[in-house]
Amino acid sequence: MTELVLTPSRPTAGAIVRDYLELSKSRIVLMVVITTAAGFLFAAPHVDPLLLLHTLFGTALVAAGTNALNQYVEREHDAKMHRTRTRPLPAGRITPRAALAFSAAIAILGTIYLGLAVNWLTAALGAFTLTSYIFVYTPLKRVSTICTLIGAVPGAIPPLMGWTAATNHLGVGGWIVFGILFFWQLPHFMAISWMYRDDYARGGFAMLSVEDENGAAVARQAILYTLALLAVSVAPSVLGMTGIAWLIGAVAGGVILLASTLRFFFDRSHKNARSVFMISNLYLLTTMVLLVVNAS
Repeated sequence: MTELVLTPSRPTAGAIVRDYLELSKSRIVLMVVITTAAGFLFAAPHVDPLLLLHTLFGTALVAAGTNALNQYVEREHDAKMHRTRTRPLPAGRITPRAALAFSAAIAILGTIYLGLAVNWLTAALGAFTLTSYIFVYTPLKRVSTICTLIGAVPGAIPPLMGWTAATNHLGVGGWIVFGILFFWQLPHFMAISWMYRDDYARGGFAMLSVEDENGAAVARQAILYTLALLAVSVAPSVLGMTGIAWLIGAVAGGVILLASTLRFFFDRSHKNARSVFMISNLYLLTTMVLLVVNAS
């Protein structure tokens, strides 16, 4: 009798594409593209559709490369966490060499593309985002809880890149959208870190949620940074960059987000942390739309 030998089937082209999209964190790239577009449209007195397209394409490449490099660097830690152990690298569907080559190639390509098709200031901001995220924020995640604050800096640069793409200079409006995204990230991530605190502990990450046993410090920071977000969000109207609709929408959205962080403070459940997470997502999408349609 002949022995039946089973050979593993080769992945389909669709499966390979899905794995590389997952490696690039395509949902995060989409959010980066949305905030970059908002910064561009907020700044541009007259929209150049082709320039906007170049900006979004180049930024998407840099963001995807940054995300993929982050997964390459953290692949061993991801393997220890329930939430991330099925990602392409820890699961073995993409090799580390292939991931490194892919991520470096698209990040470099995106940076050069931005320089040639948009302007070199925007390309420089993209390069800074990548290097600070990979070489400062990523290693700091295993050393100090200040990593969250540091990581919010590269995370807030995409709308500033949109501004510089439209204007070719750094301006007050660009720094305002940077500030809005900077402070938005902090309650957003406090909620995520609390929901997955056990996973972060398994992965060896020095998150505040890992050290804060009852979550009071996590919730307090979510409240404080939401208050800072509220303060920054009124700046466009105060400076005459937006109309009354922005002011009403930004304040209303900020108050709703603040209410969710207060509820989380008094009851630090997974449900309330998830509520902060979901409301923060809606806040960002709503305010980015308002920023564009209500720009003066």
